[in-house]
Amino acid sequence: MIRTILFDLDGTLVHYEYDDFLKAYLEGVANKVARLMNPQRFVKKLLKATEAMIKSLDEARTNKEVFWDHFAQGLEVPLEELIPLLDEFYLRDYPKIQETIGVAPHPTARNLVKQLIEKGYDVIIATNPVFPAVAIHERMRWGGIEDLPYSLVTTYENSRFCKPNIQYYAEILQELERSPHECIMVGNNTCEDLVAGDLGIKTFLVEDYLLDDGPFSREPDYRGSFEDMVDFFANEEFLRTAG
Repeated sequence: MIRTILFDLDGTLVHYEYDDFLKAYLEGVANKVARLMNPQRFVKKLLKATEAMIKSLDEARTNKEVFWDHFAQGLEVPLEELIPLLDEFYLRDYPKIQETIGVAPHPTARNLVKQLIEKGYDVIIATNPVFPAVAIHERMRWGGIEDLPYSLVTTYENSRFCKPNIQYYAEILQELERSPHECIMVGNNTCEDLVAGDLGIKTFLVEDYLLDDGPFSREPDYRGSFEDMVDFFANEEFLRTAG
């Protein structure tokens, strides 16, 4: 019986091309700190520290702690000067990316999530936790889904692993006290999202903004368009007997 539904965010519940977002994000944040350090060097360090988060197997440290430990190495400017600029970026500049890349809420996404929660399912925003909560909740706002009572939203502050590490999903199961057969993961990435199946979690691949690469690419249990996925979750009898 399915009791918990995990949704990826980018390209799944919020529709846009991730490469467009990443380009706008990196340009924006690099420009923000340009008066303190070389923008190209900043981006290089940011990407290296993000890679360290993704590769980390340290269950004793959050992703945030891993990120800043690596980012601070060899940094020529004081963190106490850099961090306020980044905080200001996320509050003032980051929201403008929505208009830059043309993100509009999917007309069905909010109703889908709201109805699932009202029916008693635990709904998780299982986005890769490589961003701070302020950035993830802002992207949820772009999709019109930010103010619903989720059981969990994974961020770099509250997570110790990243996709496609299977421990990312194991940590969620432990926190929610759920067995794999009680859960289904919905996402658009055959690598980061479908690896959840290795734990025995059912998977649904949303193909509208399909990302199909990576050494951990898997085949889903179910697949289809976003609207197919909406119809899938309307099948209450299936959800009662799946798992």
